Amino acid sequence: MKKEIYLQMNEIESNHWWFKGRRRIVEKTIESLQLPLNPKILDIGCGTGGNLSLLSRFGEVTGIELEDTAIEIARQKGIGTIHKGYLPDGISQSEDKYDLIILLDVLEHIEDDLASLRKLKSMLTKRGQLIITVPAFPFLWSQHDVEHHHKRRYRLSNLKKCILDSGLYPRHITYYNIYLFPIISFVRILRRIIPYKDAGQDVKIPNKFINSILESLFSSERKLVCNYKLPFGVSLLAVVQNNENF
Repeated sequence: MKKEIYLQMNEIESNHWWFKGRRRIVEKTIESLQLPLNPKILDIGCGTGGNLSLLSRFGEVTGIELEDTAIEIARQKGIGTIHKGYLPDGISQSEDKYDLIILLDVLEHIEDDLASLRKLKSMLTKRGQLIITVPAFPFLWSQHDVEHHHKRRYRLSNLKKCILDSGLYPRHITYYNIYLFPIISFVRILRRIIPYKDAGQDVKIPNKFINSILESLFSSERKLVCNYKLPFGVSLLAVVQNNENF
């Protein structure tokens, strides 16, 4: 992504409805997992470190990020250890094994998603688990995807096939951000027809009242996401195991 977008994200990720709602969904998802005591957790594509505080509540956290500006900002937060690296071939710490790997809206940025998942499989402990989120539905492709350097958006079937082909086992896959799907779909399609001029419009905080409502709606899905397979949504979430016979 562009340096400007990382700087924008660092300014807003503590308060923007989307980041806050996703953190609450990820938190609930991690709570549903059976993790060992003080697990080793890896956040790949950790950006400016907005999720490090949450993840550190569950175990020992390491972050990996490619962009130098984001690495500097993440290190300033003083949580865990941040390394420079990228998937699938640019991770020098690949000999380390992790109990939980977090891959939040990263896979869509990578040309070879299958090789990346195979790399992550090699970095998991025998009972290790992986949480993946990606944007859903190719028809929602818009200027947002272009600005954020996305390679693709996924259908559930595509993501599941990629996971299985990598040798990992998908324990649970579901769409999410279902309540806001009609509004976001309309806006994304409209902006594809009538592009906006200023980059980064999607990462600006709306007014406080609207921001609060959107966060409440989005985060209220956290119990549904963990327990049910939702039929549609703006994004996909997968809980993946290293071993089918977990």
